[in-house]
Amino acid sequence: MYQVVPGGAGGTITDGVPIKKINKESRPLVGAGVLGLVLVIAAVTAWCYYIASLRKADLLKTELLDLNKDGFLIRNQAGGIVFKMAFRSGTLDLDSCSKEGVILRCSRSYAGRVNFFIMTVKPKETVMCYRVRWEELESDRPVEHAMAYNESHWYGGAESAVQRWPIAISGQQAPKPFVTSDVYSNRHDFGGILERYWLSSNATAIKINDSVPFHLGWNDTEKTLYFQARYQDSPYKPLPGMPPYAELSYRVCVGPDVTSIHKVMVRRYFPKPNKVPLETVFRYPIWSTWALYKTDINQEKLLSYAANIRKYSFNCSHIELDDRYTSRYGEYEFDPVKFPNVSGMFQKLKADGFLVSLWTHPFVNYDSANFGLCVQKGLFVMEPTGQLPALVRWWNGIGGILDFTNPEARNWFTSHLRALRSKYGISSFKLDAGETNYLPWQFRTRAHLPDPSTFTRRYTEMAIPFNERAELRSGYGSQNISCFFRLIDRDSVWGYELGLKSIIPTVLTISILGYQFILPDMIGGNAYPNRTYGNGKLPDRELYIRWLELSAFMPSMQFSIPPWEYDAEVVAIAQRFTALHETLVAPRVLELAGEVLNTGDPIIRPLWWIATGDETAYRVDSQFLIGDDLMVAPVLEPGKQERDIYLPAGHWRSYKGERYENKEPMHLTDYPVDLDEIAYFLWIQ
Repeated sequence: MYQVVPGGAGGTITDGVPIKKINKESRPLVGAGVLGLVLVIAAVTAWCYYIASLRKADLLKTELLDLNKDGFLIRNQAGGIVFKMAFRSGTLDLDSCSKEGVILRCSRSYAGRVNFFIMTVKPKETVMCYRVRWEELESDRPVEHAMAYNESHWYGGAESAVQRWPIAISGQQAPKPFVTSDVYSNRHDFGGILERYWLSSNATAIKINDSVPFHLGWNDTEKTLYFQARYQDSPYKPLPGMPPYAELSYRVCVGPDVTSIHKVMVRRYFPKPNKVPLETVFRYPIWSTWALYKTDINQEKLLSYAANIRKYSFNCSHIELDDRYTSRYGEYEFDPVKFPNVSGMFQKLKADGFLVSLWTHPFVNYDSANFGLCVQKGLFVMEPTGQLPALVRWWNGIGGILDFTNPEARNWFTSHLRALRSKYGISSFKLDAGETNYLPWQFRTRAHLPDPSTFTRRYTEMAIPFNERAELRSGYGSQNISCFFRLIDRDSVWGYELGLKSIIPTVLTISILGYQFILPDMIGGNAYPNRTYGNGKLPDRELYIRWLELSAFMPSMQFSIPPWEYDAEVVAIAQRFTALHETLVAPRVLELAGEVLNTGDPIIRPLWWIATGDETAYRVDSQFLIGDDLMVAPVLEPGKQERDIYLPAGHWRSYKGERYENKEPMHLTDYPVDLDEIAYFLWIQ
């Protein structure tokens, strides 16, 4: 039988193809065929998706890095995961991603248009680096990435009030501006010496770009550091005429070991000193008037202090005349009441072989004779409208702060220092403060400052004409200033909060940040009331001796509380250790200081510098190396005349003459160290 089926538009088909009716027995076969066809189509489709997913997966890999919509991870050459970064503020739209040579680029997140890329750079055969950038193009929302740190030890960042080595994260902190601050006054802030650089024991390092409005936060429960870029509620400012769209960009490098990767980072990304400060500052102690006299210094006391240095046969690099030798802050003439014969005083000091440096600062108090002049000339940092000077509070009162982005202010400040040097033969200056916490939250400077810490950098540049003996306590990108950088004031206590135990972790931290000419503050601390162990007028005697011994193995020594304030035994110990510093430590430090100009490598080094695969060495915070061949282990606990010492593998000779030839690291338990000793070990061939 035949059927007639409907035809095209306009009629029927009368000569159509005959169609047989399907009988009941054939229907299962047809159904099976249709099902088979569907399965084939599904399989082909799945295969296409699989091939597409493989291509996408391959697209989202670059060398040892794997990218996904929520973040990326990096593996080492052995395949182990060494770095994880999560995107907290947005999710990438992977369909917008493409790969062009060594650049992996994405143009959208699920919130809008972005400029995201990862570029692979291979500076050495054994090192892989990645330039990462996430820039918002349509919104002023913050950009935030979260770095996991739970599988390694991390170092670097900033000086802090409670310094630990490696970094010890506690509690939770929402991202806050990563800018310089005086941590003596603001103990929960970041310190005065600060760089956007961190290094880990798994041979990974990260450097945040200078252009980023950078905020740092953390969460110790999640074992995470938060890296955030934002302009809202922040002292950072976008460039003039640019929208406040945040950009988070940084470099991550992975290498064979922690020492090797740090050397790569320092050589590529840190400025280096262009000369070494004077040899005498390394060899002989600086003697400061501060801790002993505070602001109660005068001509008679200064001359008496100098006479006692000679009486007790101590060498002297120079005497540092600290606060307060002027009548008011912001003036540059000696107080005639406290210093009635300045010229005669300096002639006497010069005749006795003493050079003198002076304390100075960036403030001009409102009661100073120079305040009105600075207002008239526009030399101060201004409030945001630029109409009035911004008054700031500092530890010695209220006044204006000089705008060191203004060439006129720089010249005015430097001219006064040069005049003091010319008139009295002043050898150099101690430039105090310089941290951004002494700026208003919102301010205006002559030159636009996108990053407020650039103000710190501009202030440190004021030391350059005097840098052979100059001293700074703040730094940001200031490694090439080529002068001594002092740790923030220490309290006369034993602990990690600005005490004796904090010195080694702080010195190691700022060394890793590229600052190698280090002054570890005054022996025994500053003897501030209510912040002195034992609550006496002087630092505790035992504390003072242990502090003295540690300082003898630092790049430079600084006394203020003099040893003769105690007894003859302390004087004898001080004489012996200043001589040891001069003959054993200073020659090594000076040799290493010369190498710093080319390499940037630390003078004071952590134990892992020569023991890169040693888990214990990553955690030692009470020992250090000078170069690679002198290991120092001071006693840092009250009432102790012994300590445990970790000796890396190698051939060592102790200061007592003992020899250790250990193929593996060695623990020396309860190693005896008398009160007048410090344990140190020399590498022998």
